[in-house]
Amino acid sequence: MVRSARKTPVWIALILALGLVAAACGGDDGGDTTPPGESPDQAVGGDFSISICEPEFLVPQNDNETCGGQVLQSLFTPLVQYDVETSEPANVVASDISSDDQTTWTITLNDGWTFHDASPVNAQSFVDAWNWAANASNAAGNNYFFANIEGYDELNPTEGDADPEATLSGLEVVDDLTFTATLTAPFSQFPLTVGYNAFYPLPPAFFEDPEGFNEAPIGNGPYMMDGVWEHDQFVKVTKFPDYAGTPGNADNIEFRIYADVDVAYTDVQAGNLDIADVPDAQIEQGRTEFGDAFIESPSSIFQYIGFPLDDERFQSPELRQAFSLAIDREAVIEAVFFNTRIPARSLISPVVAGSREDACQYCTFDPELAAQKLEEAGGWEGPLKFWFNNDGGHETWVEAVSNMWRQNLGIQEIQFESSEFADYLGSLDAGEVDGVFRLGWVMDYPSPQNYLEPLHACEGSSNNTGYCNEEVDSLIADGNAAASIDEGLDSYLAAEDLILEDMPIIPTWFGLNQSVHSDRITNVQIDAFSFIRAPEVQVVASE
Repeated sequence: MVRSARKTPVWIALILALGLVAAACGGDDGGDTTPPGESPDQAVGGDFSISICEPEFLVPQNDNETCGGQVLQSLFTPLVQYDVETSEPANVVASDISSDDQTTWTITLNDGWTFHDASPVNAQSFVDAWNWAANASNAAGNNYFFANIEGYDELNPTEGDADPEATLSGLEVVDDLTFTATLTAPFSQFPLTVGYNAFYPLPPAFFEDPEGFNEAPIGNGPYMMDGVWEHDQFVKVTKFPDYAGTPGNADNIEFRIYADVDVAYTDVQAGNLDIADVPDAQIEQGRTEFGDAFIESPSSIFQYIGFPLDDERFQSPELRQAFSLAIDREAVIEAVFFNTRIPARSLISPVVAGSREDACQYCTFDPELAAQKLEEAGGWEGPLKFWFNNDGGHETWVEAVSNMWRQNLGIQEIQFESSEFADYLGSLDAGEVDGVFRLGWVMDYPSPQNYLEPLHACEGSSNNTGYCNEEVDSLIADGNAAASIDEGLDSYLAAEDLILEDMPIIPTWFGLNQSVHSDRITNVQIDAFSFIRAPEVQVVASE
């Protein structure tokens, strides 16, 4: 996957700016849904609701944030789905995704899948959806996911407008259940990528009225729309009776829209909701109050501090290493985050196969070595600016880290530059950031490549540091071209080692999911993407 230069996906932005990871909440009384002779964990039926923030879009090719993604996961079923515990992909709509050269991929579909309007899910459904998203004239939010398919450049000209009728030359329908995707370069990770909602199929009805579709999507998932999207209020879905896969457990789900995670949590405490995220400050109380109904699971969220490498003051790797060595990650996590984070000593989340616990030799707290490294770099003169968005609760940890730099590096004058997240991203994209800055990442798909190439390749789509190391690019390309996903791992890890030595960013911490739920429901699962697996939730008791 290659994205347009210096673009930070909005779905990541919303998670890190607002702290609103998808959570579920209680709804209408579903009654006692346990059939006679069955235990509660076998129960199906009933209603519940999930708390989300206001989605940006409900067109899969446009939406790249978690709140819309939470809804779309129930409305659509992709080619592959990721295991809730391991994140490993398994074919669902696809029966086979294979390639002899890692460049031309043949995708074969299972027969019998239909959209909610009874139109068939076939090869054309995917090809049409991908072509629409890849064409710049449609301004799809997930356009960049198709940049490695042949013909993308023609659909995204650097000058002039794209032909709205143009299609990707690398996509070809072979028959009703088969299509091929030819990439611009070998990419062994391709089967991992196609579970993301950018690659969902679209029915013919979408192309007749894209704007209307956004208000009432027609998917191929276990649930279909019940009415239209009531903005800032809710999205309701009901079980799709002709679903070709394993049906959902509840009859109806309401995705109820909250602007404040604290309010949702309070509503669970009051018995008005079924599931909610737990605010950091309520973690210990939540564990005590909810007991087994407190859920903590690994998340793919990765947060870091970046350096603007076009600024000559940050050119020295030793200086960047010093800044990292001067941070006591454990102390910040305990004091500020109430132990709701994991210290990051690698670039790749622990939820991804191949991640190493101690890949980074400069990510442990060592103030003496930090001072030595800073001296080797020639020291620091003048004020230091620390940029962050002011709508995500970052002030406390930014102050804590700054105090560590004051104490351990002797940098006394640290100035804060903050703004709302949209403006903050604009400043990053415009190259206006003249100091260290905070950002984060949530994986699009479970591959080491997804933590390396977008953030650190010379032309990486989310490379906000300006870092460029041709040897790193070459190693990533080797991993992409490997004969299999596993065989590419050594190349990716070698690239990670080089990046960590250069340290264009400081890894700070990985996230955890923390949610609580009522005793009305069971089987609440949260995956590494921070999505609640809504179809798996079971309603077992009336209110």
